[in-house]
Amino acid sequence: MLDWLKNINKEHPEFWKEYLAKFSKKTNRYIILSTEATGDSVEKDVITFISAFAVENDSVLIKDSFETILLQYRFMHDNHLSNEYIIESKLLKLSEPEALKSFVEYLGNGIIVGHEIASDMAMINATLERLDCGKLRNDALDIAIMHRKLHELPEDKEFSLEELVQFYKIPPTAGDSVTEKAYKIALLFLKLKLKLGLK
Repeated sequence: MLDWLKNINKEHPEFWKEYLAKFSKKTNRYIILSTEATGDSVEKDVITFISAFAVENDSVLIKDSFETILLQYRFMHDNHLSNEYIIESKLLKLSEPEALKSFVEYLGNGIIVGHEIASDMAMINATLERLDCGKLRNDALDIAIMHRKLHELPEDKEFSLEELVQFYKIPPTAGDSVTEKAYKIALLFLKLKLKLGLK
């Protein structure tokens, strides 16, 4: 049977139905997203960390944020991640189903912003599929694509996050955690949004 026929009468979790209902309204809320995974394969790898900040009215809302470690014990050990990372961190730790449910509830109908955001969304969508959900419906913006558009650069020209940080003179952070990357993306987005004249 075709996949789309299988999904017609599939019973989705309640949190997913509530998420879909939020798209009846427009939003001016941007969600700056950064994730960490055990690799790049949506079939074999899993997400181990999600960090996000909300941006509204050209401000990064530090208090409106989301940050969790996903307890992927087997995969963490396979990728030589320490028990300190898994157990001793004071950050919120959730199972994969709990983390994705909480993230989707936090995300709502916000516009997702990231660096190489297609990869982040592909991994999240693969995880949601394991939870009998559909794919994210949110619009998405990639800061590297915004940079190329602003400077009329070729579409195949790639930029690392650090290259963009240096180009736009974003202040350095003490470390290179997923949350610090999300914050850098947020600052880059605000600069690019202003330069491109986006509302």
